[in-house]
Amino acid sequence: MKTIILSAFVLVALSACKKETTNTENNSETEDSISQVVEKPAAKPLPEVSPAKTGDFLAKKNDTLYVTNFFATWCGPCVQEIPHFKKKIEEFKGQPVKITFVSLDQKEVWNSKVPAFTQEHGIENHTVLLDGQLLDQNFFSSNFKEWTGSAIPFTFMRKGDKTVETLGNISEQQLNEKIASLLK
Repeated sequence: MKTIILSAFVLVALSACKKETTNTENNSETEDSISQVVEKPAAKPLPEVSPAKTGDFLAKKNDTLYVTNFFATWCGPCVQEIPHFKKKIEEFKGQPVKITFVSLDQKEVWNSKVPAFTQEHGIENHTVLLDGQLLDQNFFSSNFKEWTGSAIPFTFMRKGDKTVETLGNISEQQLNEKIASLLK
């Protein structure tokens, strides 16, 4: 009888050890798969522009169509527009059309959140940083007919002497129509 009880005890102990070993093996498999996760490369720093440089850029008058979108990463309507602009970037690749995103995010997130956001949305090569704290009424009145800086998103388009301003969210159809009107 002692032999049967001892055998049963040994079997229970061995099965418990076997379960523990199995758990250990499963944990190591999990660790292996985690270590194989490929991380995205770190987002590159974005160029900073001054209000004066931005004003010079907005004033360019030549045969290129300049589409400038003022946005922030925290702005829902701004984020909704990005795919429309990305389609246009692809559509006009190699043509005299330049689409630029101007981030008005706070400087505290210029080296972290904004580069990660632009990389995630595939616009890092088309985005510059502008310190909105430096923009005064003179900046707005010198560069725009309508925009006073009170809200975003804001899109400014120029080709030669013709300009189009859009305050608020721009739909894909509106973007297509406005670009087409300037390319005539």
